Amino acid sequence: MHAATAADAVAGVQPKLVIEPGAERELAEILRLSNEAGLAVIPRGNGTKLGWGNPPTRADLILSTTRLNEIIEHAWADLTVTVEAGCTIQRLQETLAQHGQRLALDPLWPEKATIGGVLSANDSGALRLRFGALRDLIIGATIALADGTLASSGGKVVKNVAGYDLPKLVTGALGTLGVITRAVFRLHPLPRNTRSFSVAAASAEEAKRFVVAVQDSKLAHTSLQCHFSDDTSPVSDILFEGTEAGLAAQENQLRDLAEHAAVSEASRSTWTAREELWDFSDRPCTAIAKISILPASMARTMKLVENIAKRQQVRWRALVYATGLGWLRLEGKPEALRGALHELRSELEAQHGSLVALHRPEKMPAFDAWGSAGDALPLMKAVKQQMDPKSTLNPGRFVGGI
Repeated sequence: MHAATAADAVAGVQPKLVIEPGAERELAEILRLSNEAGLAVIPRGNGTKLGWGNPPTRADLILSTTRLNEIIEHAWADLTVTVEAGCTIQRLQETLAQHGQRLALDPLWPEKATIGGVLSANDSGALRLRFGALRDLIIGATIALADGTLASSGGKVVKNVAGYDLPKLVTGALGTLGVITRAVFRLHPLPRNTRSFSVAAASAEEAKRFVVAVQDSKLAHTSLQCHFSDDTSPVSDILFEGTEAGLAAQENQLRDLAEHAAVSEASRSTWTAREELWDFSDRPCTAIAKISILPASMARTMKLVENIAKRQQVRWRALVYATGLGWLRLEGKPEALRGALHELRSELEAQHGSLVALHRPEKMPAFDAWGSAGDALPLMKAVKQQMDPKSTLNPGRFVGGI
């Protein structure tokens, strides 16, 4: 335990203490005592996504999981792994690779991001197209509830269907329902070989047509994404995994499908392009948003972004996956950034999409991170009331001020 410093601030709110328990029961007991004392607790792994969500209404204590970092059991014959919340994604992947396996997940900053943090933020990348979201990969979890209870649900085998709800419930809840202490995941084999290709397009509409054609084809692709910006033509990336003979056949089919478009080999680093959107070294006044749209609306949405950006006088770049999830970077004056985000959110929500603001510059006027939760909000509040009635965990950070 030590006094919190300025580096421990959460979205501008300064906590008083940082505690790093070394065991699940120790963490649960600290949480129980904090709950009884009326303290606000902010769960934290390595803090790579601590700025996501709204600022907390209160922050007394940082409860860190960094010492809970063991890989408890790798049941390689069953394709499952049990791992503590403080273990980094990279360390887990390196261990699994020794048996030719992987957690089919590609979150931001895997060398620092922890299991608990990635689950709480529900962060996934382009592999989601082939292997599903985190809620499809997690099969069990242990959660420390606000009253000190250690609740476990799920199992260690892929076909065990009992108790799946708790792991899925806390995935993406931003630590507002409980503190994840360990998780059990289903695994997938490492690919024998991989090849990535980039396909140029003259317009967003052409890029969309290519994505739709790929999705409707017999290509066995693993990932598919598109880059858009205000100063370059769109480019689509596609990833294949398999044997050398299979990859050669896939390339031939891809070139036939792309017709006259330029197809070039892309590096494996293409699939970490999302991290480049988070580089603030040269443009500190930047906002980052996660958008959700229908894949068929990709071109229309990019045109909408272009028009709003021009009107608000901001620069923009976007990375959109074939699933319809995308990441948008805006650069400009603080007031213009807020105006662009507000306008774009209104348009997307009217089309049954969404916009979540993950990063906002300090000088930008107040802007809710989440947007409308629709008719789900009463149920979400009821779940919060049941699991954390005193609003001890991350108060105010989630949707609707939960």
